[in-house]
Amino acid sequence: MKPETWLFSGGMLFFFPVAFVYGLFTQWQEWVGFIALLLTGGLALLVGVYLFITARRIDARPEDDLRADVTEGAGEQGFFPAYSWWPLYLSAACAVVFLGAAIGWWLWFIGLVFTIPMIIGWVYEHYVGEYAH
Repeated sequence: MKPETWLFSGGMLFFFPVAFVYGLFTQWQEWVGFIALLLTGGLALLVGVYLFITARRIDARPEDDLRADVTEGAGEQGFFPAYSWWPLYLSAACAVVFLGAAIGWWLWFIGLVFTIPMIIGWVYEHYVGEYAH
């Protein structure tokens, strides 16, 4: 996981200095961009640290070895679910929830009534039906 760690850590090394350059160019009159760039650098730092800690706990992958052969990465890579309609329904329900925050709380509650079953359906879709296991 070394390439991923360096990629996100490099994002931190980019966004922190750019935030201060942005602050200097705007003469510290515009704070939103400065804070957004600092938060982006913090997010890159957060992900980079997580990947660094995870890379220390797991064995080296074939991607980490420069002399690795393609066949070393063969085999089961994990569980990948088949297509699902639940994310579409959930996104529509969440759109109603966010629309309710702008229009009125009554619509927010209606969206919440639809959102909760969609989350439950998406989480438990592999326990019933055609793709149960």
